[in-house]
Amino acid sequence: MRRNDHDVTDQILITDPAAVGEEIVRLYRGLYDSSAPELERAFHDVATLYAGKHPDYQPCDTEYHDIQHVLDVTLAMARLMDGYERSRPNGARLTKDLFRVGVLAALFHDFGYLRRRHDSRHRFGAEYTLTHVSRGAKFLRRYLREHGLERLARVASTLVHYTGYERPAETIRVSDTLLRRIGHMLGTADIIAQMSDRCYLEKCRDRLFPEFVLGGLAGRKLIGRRTLPQFASGDDLVRKTPGFYYNAIKRLDLQLARAYEYAAHHFGGQNLYLEEMQKNVRYAQALAEVPTAEKLRRQPPSTLAPEVQPYPKDLLAL
Repeated sequence: MRRNDHDVTDQILITDPAAVGEEIVRLYRGLYDSSAPELERAFHDVATLYAGKHPDYQPCDTEYHDIQHVLDVTLAMARLMDGYERSRPNGARLTKDLFRVGVLAALFHDFGYLRRRHDSRHRFGAEYTLTHVSRGAKFLRRYLREHGLERLARVASTLVHYTGYERPAETIRVSDTLLRRIGHMLGTADIIAQMSDRCYLEKCRDRLFPEFVLGGLAGRKLIGRRTLPQFASGDDLVRKTPGFYYNAIKRLDLQLARAYEYAAHHFGGQNLYLEEMQKNVRYAQALAEVPTAEKLRRQPPSTLAPEVQPYPKDLLAL
């Protein structure tokens, strides 16, 4: 039986930056027969940042968009790129730099949820929900420049926008077809990793909904902003999962050009991500008339630092 803190193969501990980093570096070496010190350092750095051990940033306090999510997405991204390389009869080859760009963009794509030490405007990272992609892109550009990767900074920060909805995928400006394909893979990895999580439905109910409340995606409709989804409760979010799934499939097929097919090439024919996504959706459909507390009882791992306090209940009252 697949464990709650492991990936879709039940082989990689996706709460452990070192374990995920080791697997991704293994894939990199298999493709390029080369070491990857930049990637190894980045996994160490992201662990330090999310744990609150960096002098400039507070620890991650978003239970849904935590380090497990980030590592799961990054592993899926590396697998999609590996599958691309294994399946391209005439396509342009991914260079070492492009593989690094894809991994680094995935690893920091949700960094915008982390707050600075002296943030006086927001009490919780989830309050950055509507702007976290742009914040993460700015951090990534600065991070790469500071670590001698100036040549990758601009493109990596642009590709991060494929994981969000601030810009439609077709309007994101990249310089060539292959970079756009990497963007498709990144947006795809973000969707398939979270929706294939063994505890996805429990996380939607207990972790994502509180983030939506704090981020302005629950309760009252927003005035003067673009149309955004609204959810009345964690149970409501779970029951709307099948509809979200069908919209996600449309996005995966059209805007992201079926990049998920590369996962099957990586796994040798079977697309484990889509299979696990479909299991979650079928179970959500079966919960339409049943209180989720009776049927959703898996316990997702906790990855937040010990000093991080849960959200006060009065803040989550709609």
